[in-house]
Amino acid sequence: MDEVSTDRELIVSSIEFPDHFGEVFDRHYDDIRRYAWRRLGPAHADDIAAEVFARAFDGRSAFDPGVADARPWLFGIASNLMRMHARGEQRKLRAYARSGVDPFEDFSVAATERASADAGRKALLGALASLKRVDREVVLLFAWAELTTQEIADALAIPHATVRTKLARARKRLASELEDEAPVSQSPVAETVKETI
Repeated sequence: MDEVSTDRELIVSSIEFPDHFGEVFDRHYDDIRRYAWRRLGPAHADDIAAEVFARAFDGRSAFDPGVADARPWLFGIASNLMRMHARGEQRKLRAYARSGVDPFEDFSVAATERASADAGRKALLGALASLKRVDREVVLLFAWAELTTQEIADALAIPHATVRTKLARARKRLASELEDEAPVSQSPVAETVKETI
């Protein structure tokens, strides 16, 4: 298959030539896995990412041929799978907030750098845990998956205006909860989320 083929072309052609779907996998697996890792931790990331692509492959005939980019579709599948882990995720974020462990940071970063941002991480993770599940999903798809608001709407199968409302509400709540936390601004993890608020 040509290197410049769109996801749509690859998915449509994979109906007849299943190996073409491998290019879609190669393009997006790392992003899906990284998102699952951030949301559910390393124990579930590989399983979720594998399941996303297994379901996508099985359902590729239902892919909308009017859409060129498969990312919203794939992140939508990932979001649906992660809903099963929603309660666990909220408990995990609260536990991380209490302990100060940053589940999103590369552990090769120097221990002193990690220690200096612990208070900010606690506040950020606590604020994320306090959001409603759908609001948290919108914020994390926006901040970590770097989807546009329209792509988030497509991924979650909700109206675009609803995504914009939920994102605005979540930004306001996060900003309010993080306002008095000076160390948050020093955390590279917090910067990713704070850029959205």
